[in-house]
Amino acid sequence: MARGLTRRPRRAYPRQNDVTNELVNWFNSVDATYRADLRELNETNFQRSDAKLEQRLAELKAELQTQIVQGLAGVETRLVRWLFTFWVPTAVGIVATALGVVALLLRR
Repeated sequence: MARGLTRRPRRAYPRQNDVTNELVNWFNSVDATYRADLRELNETNFQRSDAKLEQRLAELKAELQTQIVQGLAGVETRLVRWLFTFWVPTAVGIVATALGVVALLLRR
């Protein structure tokens, strides 16, 4: 009886090969199906994440543009303030000097 379990007759081999080949082919088809499903799922997830990334980049770009415009407006305000702070006293000094020179010239 133990002999029958360890050794098979030669006529069973072709049938066993057919079953093995059929089983391997079935596993290969299942594997191909799962690979196709996984590829499709990965593509869908990539498109979704790509769309989210594009949206975030657009939001970041808009935010940066707003901050840059606000920053430049602040710089412009400070430059105009500095311009008047520096040039108005200088212009007053020049006008006063010119009036003093004219007054001295008219006295003579």
